[in-house]
Amino acid sequence: MKTFLSKSLNSLRFNMKFIQILLVVLVASLVGCKQGAAPTTTDAATTAAVKPLMTVNGQAITPEFFDFYVKNVAGKPASELTAAERTRALDSLARIYVLTQAAEKEGVLKDPENASRMELSRLSVLQAAAAQHYLKDKTPTEQELRAEYETQIADTPQQEFRARHILVQSPELAERVISQLNKGADFGKLAKSLSIDGSKENGGDLGWFSPNAMVKPFSNALMQLKKGQFTQTPVQTQFGFHVIKLDDVREASPPSFDQAKEQLGQILQRKKLQKYSDDLLAAAKIDPPLTPAADAVPAAAATTPATPSDAPAPK
Repeated sequence: MKTFLSKSLNSLRFNMKFIQILLVVLVASLVGCKQGAAPTTTDAATTAAVKPLMTVNGQAITPEFFDFYVKNVAGKPASELTAAERTRALDSLARIYVLTQAAEKEGVLKDPENASRMELSRLSVLQAAAAQHYLKDKTPTEQELRAEYETQIADTPQQEFRARHILVQSPELAERVISQLNKGADFGKLAKSLSIDGSKENGGDLGWFSPNAMVKPFSNALMQLKKGQFTQTPVQTQFGFHVIKLDDVREASPPSFDQAKEQLGQILQRKKLQKYSDDLLAAAKIDPPLTPAADAVPAAAATTPATPSDAPAPK
C-alpha cells in the first residue's frame, strides 16, 4: 500500500547536501570564528596539535574538517579523491571562506534577515544532530516492529480504487463537463482537452490508490460511486473542481512484515522522537504558555490527488 509504505521521517537521516554544508561553513565562519581563530570544527588545543591543511587569511582549515566537507559534498572520504578532485575541493572550500570572511567584514549579520537565516541554519543543524543523538541507541526491537505492523494494518483501508478525474477551475465548467458526459461524451477525451491536472495525458487516470491518499472531499465523493459511475455535481477541493469517475475497486493487499520492516522502523523512530520532544516541551518554561493547537490537517488532506507518476502501480 502506498500510504503505508510512504510513512518515513527523512529528517532523521543526517544526510546533508551541498547547500547544507555551505550553511555549516557559514555558521562556522560568521558566528563561531574570527579571522585567525580556530574553526568551530575543532577546539583550540586540537587545532594547535594538528597541522592545518591550509589557512585562508589566517583562518586554519584542519584535515578533519576538509574530510567532513568532502564526505558530505562528494559522498566519499577525502583520501579517495583524485589529485584533480582534491584541487577542486580545496579551491571550493577556500572560496567559501573568503566569501564569508568578506561578508563578516562588511557586517552582513547586522541585517536582521541575514541574522535570522543564520539562526535558522544553526537550529536546523542542531535539531538534526539532536534527533540523531537521541535515536542512535533506540533501534526498534522485533517485538516493537511487529506490534507497529499490526497497528498499521488495522489502520489501513481494506480497499483500493482505480479512478480518473477531470480537474477544472470553475464549477460552471465542471457542470458543463458533467452535462457532456451524461450525453455520452468520452471521459478520457474530455480530460485530455479540459483538465488542468497532470493526469490529463492519460485521460485523467489516477491509477490504483487507497482512499486516504486523496484529500477528504475527493475521497468522500469517490466512496459514494459504483463502478462505472461519475459524480453528478462538481467536487470542490483546494485544487479546483473535480469530476470523478470510478473505474474499479479491489481488495487491498498490504505489504508483508518483511517488506514493510524498514518503514516500520522509521515510523517507530518518529514516534519515539515525537514523545521525546513532547516531554521536553512539557518541562520547558515558556512564557506566555503555548495554547493548544487546533487539530492538524491529516497528511492526506495536504496532498494533491495522485497522478499516474506517483500513484501505486496496479498489482
